[in-house]
Amino acid sequence: MGINFIKLTHPSPEIVDVFNRWENDPDLVYLTRPNQEKSELERQELLTLEALENRLKHQYIYLIYNNDYLIGEMNYMIDPIHLYRKVPGTGWLGITIGESDGRGKGIGYTAIQYLEKQMKAQGLKRIELGVFEFNKAGQKLYQRLGYKQIGLIKDFTYFQGRMWSDLRMEKYL
Repeated sequence: MGINFIKLTHPSPEIVDVFNRWENDPDLVYLTRPNQEKSELERQELLTLEALENRLKHQYIYLIYNNDYLIGEMNYMIDPIHLYRKVPGTGWLGITIGESDGRGKGIGYTAIQYLEKQMKAQGLKRIELGVFEFNKAGQKLYQRLGYKQIGLIKDFTYFQGRMWSDLRMEKYL
């Protein structure tokens, strides 16, 4: 398995197309963005090249490749407003393994370890993330990596006919 990571600095229309496919994939939408009702799960969002370029002004994005095949992306922001604990020097972590054949193979674990090293090299001391209550596989992954739950935001996202909480987790580097 040849896993490698490339920092996204100059997005292309091809990358935008892949991100749009992932961000609108019914098998991923319920895991990657909060939804207040069923109609939001079905909503299609269109990312533009300009919007992705703007994201890079406040977000560090890394592409995840497996044998030269783009399978996911991971990113972090520094001190975003949605932190549960407002600790200066905190990175907010996000990851999407967009291609189904990249899931369940330890790629996410390896990718997060890489991203943690990048964040530490930038001088960050703490990482925070959110994982939906129903995402047991995600919770298990983060726990294995040393993340601890620090809070819970109730009624955060809609899935399978009801509202679920968002678990907030942290790790000190």
